[in-house]
Amino acid sequence: MMRPPIFLRLLLLLAAAAAVSSAPRREAFRRDPGHPHWHHGAFHDVEESVRADVRRMLHTRAEVPFQVPLEVNVVLIGFNGDGGYRYSLDGHKLEEFLKMGFPLHRPSCFETGEPIDIEHHIMYNVIAAGQPEMISLEKSLKEAMQPAGTARDSEYGRELPLFEVEATTVEPIFQKLYSFIFDMEPGYPANEMDRPVPVAIFVVNFDKVRMDPRNKENNLDSLMYGTIGGLTEQELKKQEAEYIYRYRYNGGGATQVWLSSGRFVVIDISAGPCTYGKIETEEGSVSYRSMPRLSQIIFPRGLAAPSASSTQDIFIGQLGGLISTTIEHVIAPDIRFETVDMAVRLLVPIIVLQNHNRYNILQEGHNYSIDVQAIEREVKKMVHPGQEVIIISGSHALHQHEKLAVAVSKATRSHSLHETKSDGRFHVRTKTYLDGAILKEEMERSADVLSAGLLEVANPSLSSRFFLKQHWTDGEDDVKDSIKHRPLWESYVPRNKKEKRGTGKKKYGNMYRTYGTRVIPVFVLSLADVDAELLMEEESLVWTSKDVVIVLEHNNEKIPLSYVSETTRQFALPSLAQRHILAGLASAVGGLSAPYERASRIHERPIVNWLWAAGCHPFGPFSNSSQISQILQDVALRVTVSKQMAGRNQRINHHSSIVCQCQSDHAATSGSGSNQLEQLSIEYHPMLPTSENTTPPTTSMPPREKKAKAKAKAAAKKKSTSKKKKKQPAVPHDSPAMGTRSKTTPQKHSPAAHTRSKRKLALPDLNM
Repeated sequence: MMRPPIFLRLLLLLAAAAAVSSAPRREAFRRDPGHPHWHHGAFHDVEESVRADVRRMLHTRAEVPFQVPLEVNVVLIGFNGDGGYRYSLDGHKLEEFLKMGFPLHRPSCFETGEPIDIEHHIMYNVIAAGQPEMISLEKSLKEAMQPAGTARDSEYGRELPLFEVEATTVEPIFQKLYSFIFDMEPGYPANEMDRPVPVAIFVVNFDKVRMDPRNKENNLDSLMYGTIGGLTEQELKKQEAEYIYRYRYNGGGATQVWLSSGRFVVIDISAGPCTYGKIETEEGSVSYRSMPRLSQIIFPRGLAAPSASSTQDIFIGQLGGLISTTIEHVIAPDIRFETVDMAVRLLVPIIVLQNHNRYNILQEGHNYSIDVQAIEREVKKMVHPGQEVIIISGSHALHQHEKLAVAVSKATRSHSLHETKSDGRFHVRTKTYLDGAILKEEMERSADVLSAGLLEVANPSLSSRFFLKQHWTDGEDDVKDSIKHRPLWESYVPRNKKEKRGTGKKKYGNMYRTYGTRVIPVFVLSLADVDAELLMEEESLVWTSKDVVIVLEHNNEKIPLSYVSETTRQFALPSLAQRHILAGLASAVGGLSAPYERASRIHERPIVNWLWAAGCHPFGPFSNSSQISQILQDVALRVTVSKQMAGRNQRINHHSSIVCQCQSDHAATSGSGSNQLEQLSIEYHPMLPTSENTTPPTTSMPPREKKAKAKAKAAAKKKSTSKKKKKQPAVPHDSPAMGTRSKTTPQKHSPAAHTRSKRKLALPDLNM
């Protein structure tokens, strides 16, 4: 048999290569026709059960929480045998473990320490990302790595090269993956979308050898669609690649988990390890073993024989605990205050009280300047549509307000602490701080006066909408204090008739809020010539209550805190007040708590876990962001709705208890067997006619009327007895006439006869 010519063979090979190259390949982050769409099962599948839960809650007398479905999507990246250690994770097994181990979550309230009336029924979806998307993420991460010295890989481990990644640089590629999986465009608020909005937890397992920034020859584009082979035992031992990388969100603390500005969080088990927390405090500290690591699971005793196949249960348990912590602290956290005011109008006056004329933080163009428009944009994201939000700002000299100046002086306290120096000994040191509770007592009284004056200057057309009786410039000759005003209700309800006529004297600061208005003043204390390390309590620059926010600002250098990230202390920048103003308003307006705090009923105090202290939020010493994540914005909106539902549920339970108490007092079954409904109608309707054996309510009646009524009653009874017919013979049960018996002769054991005998009522005579 003759072989085909060599020219023909070359032609066939070229045709086969062209056919292979022209075969359609799925590009990264591209949704081709027929691509499976994500299904929001938590609300599409349980819509009817939600209605049934509402009906059951309204018709039960037990104080049970309202069940609210909450869907959590866990996206696994690099767990299909293509990531670090070529580890494969059974997504279905992880989903079943989460459903069995953490099916419910009921947040609590910091203010009361009790759980709220909402309980989340958590529904989990475990989704596996594809290989092209994983390679795209590794490529972006490799390009963003910057050398940052050395770090240890364990408590007493080796010093390895360290690379840091700015999380805001790689956040767009994660947002692209989020939009690809859930078919969601970024940037839209939840209240403007016509479908439920998903929340995702990205669990990442990258191959550190592939994305080693020191290896410039490794081409990741060639692995986008190619086959990723397995690893030998020696290659498994080298998967850590002799370097460490970690994230910093906007220059904050070093971490391997971070909260994005969108609706997802990132957990990178191949990054780190990272250590951070409070000095000489065990609670909440993040150590080398706080996060699950595949190297410690596969090689539990050093470089022994790998056992990746037997680590599924251990790793799923550790990962499940990490996901539950994420839900408790970030996705469905505890709320700060018990009541959230749903006012029609929200006024936030930013009042700068300064004891100097050196600079003004309200002037634009400086590093210490406050961006009022940016604060207003963030606050509007935490309120519901239809609520009017007005933010105004103004500066006042502190010496012109005597009460406020005295309050600042009273609130200046000091405490002693012991610190270790380089000589190894403890040294006593006194630190000065401001007590926010004392400041609040005096400052909240002047909120209406100052905010009304600022609003009058900023926009006079809005002053009548927020306040009544605007007399800002009217003063009294005998004024002894610069801040005086009356409570809100006194403008509507006079206490006596003399006040109704009036005394003819003008009052200073007659500003009263209109109904439907909520005022949350933000007092910014811009102080000069104070202690260089002056802070507020708990080493913070902000103090918040549900109706006032107090922020401290002074133009000094960074202040060392008792918090440490890796081997360096964290510092507070007292000249930057933007982030602290937003943190206070997030708690006061949206009821948000810091992602590192939880209300513990067992300990009867808040407990901390610094794992989620870094990311896109303004809370705490490890954050450096002046924005609020969309996850926390959704939490603020959900808190407002849940508190409204809880308030209405409490009203329903209150009125239900009143009805039950009324029934037990007036409709209880007496010893004579009187009917409950009849007794209730007699009690509340004494003029209704009653049956002859029903005991009427005791009333005073003249003796003549009593005798006449007794005679009439005896005559009527005698007449009815004389006209009764003879009793008819009983009809057998098998007789066809059973169903046609007379209405005047009910059966002995019939329900009607039983009811009449129980009530002891005479049968009506139909022949009269």
